[in-house]
Formats: sequence, structure tokens, C-alpha cells
Amino acid sequence: MGRPGGRIFNFSPGPAMLPDAVMLRVQQEFLNYGGIGASIIEISHRSKDFVAVVEEAVALFRELVSLPENYAVLFVHGGARMQFSAIPMNLIGLKPARRAAYVETGVFSGTAIKDAAPYGTIETVASGQNDNFVRIPELDLERIPGDASYLHITTNNTAYGTRWNRFPEAGDIPVVADTTSEILSRVMDYSRFGVVYASLQKNLGPGGTAIVVIRKDLLGHALPMTPPLLDYAAVEKGQSLVNTPSTFNIYFTREVLRWMKHLGGVGEIERRNNQKAQLLYDVLDHSSFYKPLVDKAHRSTMNVTFDLPAPEALEAFLKQAGKEGLYSLKGYRAVGGVRASIYNGMPLEGVEALVSFMKEFEKSHG
Repeated sequence: MGRPGGRIFNFSPGPAMLPDAVMLRVQQEFLNYGGIGASIIEISHRSKDFVAVVEEAVALFRELVSLPENYAVLFVHGGARMQFSAIPMNLIGLKPARRAAYVETGVFSGTAIKDAAPYGTIETVASGQNDNFVRIPELDLERIPGDASYLHITTNNTAYGTRWNRFPEAGDIPVVADTTSEILSRVMDYSRFGVVYASLQKNLGPGGTAIVVIRKDLLGHALPMTPPLLDYAAVEKGQSLVNTPSTFNIYFTREVLRWMKHLGGVGEIERRNNQKAQLLYDVLDHSSFYKPLVDKAHRSTMNVTFDLPAPEALEAFLKQAGKEGLYSLKGYRAVGGVRASIYNGMPLEGVEALVSFMKEFEKSHG
């Protein structure tokens, strides 16, 4: 099952498939960006040409999510994992107790809890662990300590394939959201959050950089131990240019944001994502061969997870899928089964090809 240029349909959870149109655009101007005679990766990060890239990327992001003026948009080093430490460094000192509340909904929220522990008292106020993370746990708001500096959630859970459909309210306690595996995949009201952050490598660009959206009144409360590159106030003051950033990553993100705007914005992206996910879930819901792994009410539109009747069938499925040009479908190591990651860059044709393969495989092995 070929694609132009010999490209595959890549269902990797991240780094993930990015839009072909963006890849081609980047390729076309890689050696001579904007007619200046040099590549975007060769010019100074403080040059007017690159500063213009950062400014446009920020402006496009703000426009796409209708971001209020009292929020800052930052590009920071590292992925979401680095923010697991940066978040408590910047926010846990908001209140004297140095306490934070976390909801555990999967692998990465669990890692965020562990990484935050050195900086204060971390309370796990809800956890889906007893249910093997097949659903988002009920959150009793009374369990959130009144002296908590923030409440942290992971909005979409890459490994298990669940997501928050309704975000929690925590009164005057800021809600911090790791949106790495679904950023700009659906319409969200950013004013409900104190901080929204995400790595780039699933929906926005190459890995190694993260985007942080923070309400400005939360800046300036970093712990004394916080390094300048992790201090959001310092990054905001330096306009994401405290030192040399990954210029290519920010440039690529700008191109993705341009692409999204051209398509019609986040609302149109959400419609497409719902359409792709529904194709897969329709197969799973009408099959006695494939077994969905998560509660129907908490299904992700980014990461669709399911299993097959036996290990032998799973092995054959993955092997044959690869031959058909459908790659990286193996489930997360702690979960098993199949995981189809269908981020913004996955075209409808890729999901249609997977659906067709699933139906044929069930006929021959069911």
C-alpha cells in the first residue's frame, strides 16, 4: 500500500507523523529560507528574520486558541518531561505550604507526580490505577487541599488511550494541563487553566522543545533553586530567547500553525480528528474479534487502543500491517495490544487504509 515518495502511514505515538504539506514546504526552503541565502538553522536566533518567526508563531497560536491577553506563550527547552520539574519549580511556591494536587491517569501523569516530589508535598487526589487506567477517575474536589498551589492533570493519555472530556474546576486553585498528546486537536477554553503545556513532537513539530501557555499572574514565583532556563518569568522576559533555542523546531511549529489556520483552524482539525477516530471505533464496536481496551465514555481521539484474541494473532497483525505500509502500531510496552496514534498530521486516507486492513485481517483470522 504505497504513498507518493514511498512514504508510509506512520501511527507512531511520538515522534509522530506530521503534515505532508508542511514537510514539503520546509524541504523547499531549507537551503534558502525566505530568499536570504541561508538555512533557517544557520541564522542567528537574535536576527530580525528569526525573531519574526517566533513572533508569528506566538501570534498564530494565540489566534488559533483565542488566547486572552493575560496569558504568555513560551517556547522552552526539552519536552514535557522537563516541564514535570519546571512546573513545581515555578508554581509550588505560590502558597507557603508548598503543596500540589495531581490526578493520576496513566504512565506520564505518574511520572509527573514522581518528578514533582522533590519540590514539595505532592497529593495524588484521584487515580485510575486500580482500574488499570481504562477510564478517567472520578475527582472529588473536596480532596484537593485548600492550600494546594495547583491541580495537575494530563488531558490525554497516550499509553492507554483515554482522555478528559470534561475538565475539572478547582476554584481559585490554578489547573495545570499537560496536553502533549492532543494539543490543538480539539477546541479548548484556555482561560479555564493556569498553565497548559505540551511537547511539540506529536501535533506541532520535531521533539526537543515544548510550548508553555501560562497566565501572567503565575509568573515570578519560582523557587530560588530554579535555573534561569526553567524559570518561566525569565523565559517570558527574554521572549523565549534567553539562550539559543532550537530554531528549527520553532520554525517548523510556525509552519504547522500556518497549515492549521489555512485548513480552517482548530474547529476544523477537531472535526477531522473525530471523523478519523470514529472510523476506527466503529470497527471495534462491531467486531467480536478486536477488543477495545478502555471505557467507551473516556476514549481518546488521538490514541486508539485495542487487542486481539491471542498473542499469535497480534504478532501476525503487526507483521502484516507493516507489509501494508501501516507502521508503529504496537501498543505501549506496559499495556500491550495495538495502539493507533492518529494525531493531526495523520490524513484520513491513513485511517481508511488501517480500517480496510483490520476488516480483511478479521475475515482471514477471525
